[in-house]
Amino acid sequence: MHDPSIPSRKKQHVDLAVSADVGFRARTTGLDQVEIEYNALPEIDASDITTTTTVLGKQLQLPFLISAMTGGYAEATSINAMLAEAAQHLGIGMSVGSMRAVIERPQAASTYCSILQTRPPLVIANVGAAQLAAWHREGTALDMVQRLADVIEADAVGIHLNPLQELIQPEGEPRFRGVLNAIADVVARFDRPVVVKEVGAGISGAVAGRLLDAGVRCIDVAGAGGTSWAGIEILRSDDAEAVDHLWDVGIPTADCLRQCRFPCESHGATMIASGGIVNGTQTAVAIALGAHAVGTARPVLRELMATQRVDSVVTFLQGWERTLRQWMFLSGSATIAHLRSARVR
Repeated sequence: MHDPSIPSRKKQHVDLAVSADVGFRARTTGLDQVEIEYNALPEIDASDITTTTTVLGKQLQLPFLISAMTGGYAEATSINAMLAEAAQHLGIGMSVGSMRAVIERPQAASTYCSILQTRPPLVIANVGAAQLAAWHREGTALDMVQRLADVIEADAVGIHLNPLQELIQPEGEPRFRGVLNAIADVVARFDRPVVVKEVGAGISGAVAGRLLDAGVRCIDVAGAGGTSWAGIEILRSDDAEAVDHLWDVGIPTADCLRQCRFPCESHGATMIASGGIVNGTQTAVAIALGAHAVGTARPVLRELMATQRVDSVVTFLQGWERTLRQWMFLSGSATIAHLRSARVR
C-alpha cells in the first residue's frame, strides 16, 4: 500500500540529522578510550604506505564507505548525486538510504539512481529487515531485493536492522519475527554480496554469530555513540516523554568491534565499523580493532549541506586520509591489513 508519509519522513530525518542535536547524550563510541600503541621502530617509509583495500570484491583507494543516508524525496536526488561524485573521486564505496520508497512509488527511483551519474567503485542498495521479513512471508523477498539492487546497479545489498528505531518511530513497524530466516534465504539465493548492518545502536557478538551462522559474510556493526536514530524519532514523536528513556540505548562502537571480531574472523567475514566515527584517528583505531573499512554518514552529510560543494566533501575526507596515513606510519603499518594487527591499549 502506498504510504504518503515516506517522502516527508525521509526529509525530516535528513533535516534533523543535519541541524538538530541528535547525538547520544551520555554514551560514547568508546573509540577515544582506545589508543594505537606508538611504534618507535616502524621499519617502513611514509611513502611505503598504501591505503587501498578490497571490500565486497571491489578495490577501494581508501577503507571508507559513505554510509546509507537518504533517498525517496525530491531533494535526495542531488544529495545522492553529489555524495556519489565525491565517492567516485576518492575511490570509496557508497550506500544509498532505505529503498522501500521505490516499491511504494516507482517514480522515486530517480532519487537513488542519481548516484550513477558518477558511479563510485562500490555501490550498495539498502532495505529494512522488517520489510524484508514481510516480503519473505509473501514469497517475494528475492524478487524485491533483486529489483531494488537493479535500480542502482548495486554491487551488494545492505539489510538494516533497526528494531529500536521502528519501536519509537511514529510510523514504525516493529515486526521482526522471521527476519533471520529472511536474511538467510536472500543470502543463499541472491547473486551479489549481502551486508547486514545496524543503524547506530550496534550489533553484539551474539547477534553477529547468529548472522554468520545464517550465511552472512559482511557485518557493519554501526555502534552507539554517534547519531541516535532513537533520538531523531523521539524528536518526531507526539509522545516523546514516554520514549525519551530510550535515547541512549545501544552498544558502543568499540565494544561492538571487540565482540564481533573473533566471530567474523572465524567465518572469514568482512567487518565494517560505523557509528560515530568522526575523524581519521577514530578510523585508524576502528581498523586496529579489526574493521576492514569504516563507514560515516552524518559528518559527511553535514559538510555537504553546509557548503553544497562536492569538493568540500572530498577535502573533508582527504583530511581523514591524512590522519589515517600518519597512524599507519606511527604503528609500522604499511597496509590496511597490517593496521588490523597493530597493537592497541
